[in-house]
Parts: sequence; structure tokens; C-alpha cells
Amino acid sequence: MTTTDVDPSLLAALREARKLMVLTGAGMSAESGIPTFRDALTGLWRQFDAASLATPDAFRRDPALVWGWYEWRRMKALSARPNAGHVAIARLASRMEHLSLFTQNVDDLHERAGSHDVQHLHGSLHHPRCADCARPFSLPAAAPVEPEGGRRLAPPSCPACGGPVRPGVVWFNEALPEDVLARAFDACASCDLLIVVGTSGTVYPVAQLPEVARRAGSRVVQVNPSASELDRVCTWNVRGSAAQVLPALLGGAW
Repeated sequence: MTTTDVDPSLLAALREARKLMVLTGAGMSAESGIPTFRDALTGLWRQFDAASLATPDAFRRDPALVWGWYEWRRMKALSARPNAGHVAIARLASRMEHLSLFTQNVDDLHERAGSHDVQHLHGSLHHPRCADCARPFSLPAAAPVEPEGGRRLAPPSCPACGGPVRPGVVWFNEALPEDVLARAFDACASCDLLIVVGTSGTVYPVAQLPEVARRAGSRVVQVNPSASELDRVCTWNVRGSAAQVLPALLGGAW
């Protein structure tokens, strides 16, 4: 996609915006090669539905299985590189009076692309905590070396209470962090423009955010290769990948 393919009214809205909010989902990280829950798995992981490994019950039943799965995912995340879409968002921040960035992704690709104060709605692979006392636990900065086919791996023990350390992500049947979610709703209610990238619009309560922005009078643009549940809410629906569209938006607006 080139700048000439972008609706001029969208470029004008981007230039005029004083408060911009960006919300990114799994499609953004998938462009960097990070597997999503919908991707086919191999090896040990082929025996399991990925969603079934992302629950508190699964960790209680078999902590080594779940910890091994998340260490494999962390390896994949740290082996991936930010794509052009991540970089464009980081550069966009320097053009705006105020940009707030919220992500449903649990990797650190936005940070590695140069974005600051990234708000993680679903937690992070890189910030585990004790399952019993919630004390944060530090992991080595280097990517773990895990077999591609996966393995069971006993989680470390909390140095404070001896409890098992769990991934620092939000699992199914768990609440999102209240402070981050509240900031997201506040940002939606006060932004001039909301850019939604690579999310299906089916996971609540995050799927409500574009509707909140529209009700508050903000304009909403969706960047997605295909149609989604958000199409009806958005002012503009731009078909294409984040790595193609976001640099075109940045280049066309300035």
C-alpha cells in the first residue's frame, strides 16, 4: 500500500488529531511471526487446544505442562522482530501531542520498536509472578532455549513463599488488570482518533473500546486484512496488514 491508496479524509484526521489512541491485537504480532491461538501447533502442543492451556485450572492440574507451553511462547516472542507497523506506531508518537498505546499482545515488540509506556491489557510473557503470593519474579533477559516440539518444564519456585511461579498473562476466566482497563476506557472517551490494528473485535471487554470512542464522538479507523466485528463501528476500514498500512498512514499524513 502507498500513501495514494489512503483516503485523504483519514490522512487529514490523523494530522488534525491532538489525542490519538492506538489499540493493537494478535494480528499485529502475527505479522512478526508469533503464533496465535488459532495457528496449528506441532509436537507436544498438537495434543492440546491452545486455549485449554491458558486457564488457571490448567496450571493447577499440570503446572509443568503450562509453564513449558509459555516458555516456548516466550522463546518465540523473543526470537521475533518488530515489523514495520510497530516501528510506524513508535514514530507516530513523535508527531502527536499525545499518543496512548494499548495492546492485547503479551510480547514486547512495541517496546523493542521504540514505543514507551505501552499498556498491556492482557499482561506480559516477560513479567511472571508467584501463583500464591503474587510476588513478581524475574526471568533472564535472553530467550529460553526450548525444543520446537515442546516439553513439560517445572516452573520455578517463589523465593518468598515457595509457591509455583506462573506466567504474567491474563488467562481465560481471569479479569483484566483494572487499572490498565480503566485507562483504556478513559483514553477512548477522550481521544480525537482511535486506530485499531489486527484485532477481531470479539474478545470482551476490550471489544467495547471502539464503541466507547464512537459514542464519545471520536472517529475510529480499523486496520485489518479482512472484515471483522468492528466494521460497523469504524469510520474507516482499511484492508491491509499493519506493516503495509501504518507506514503509509504516517508517510501520507506528514
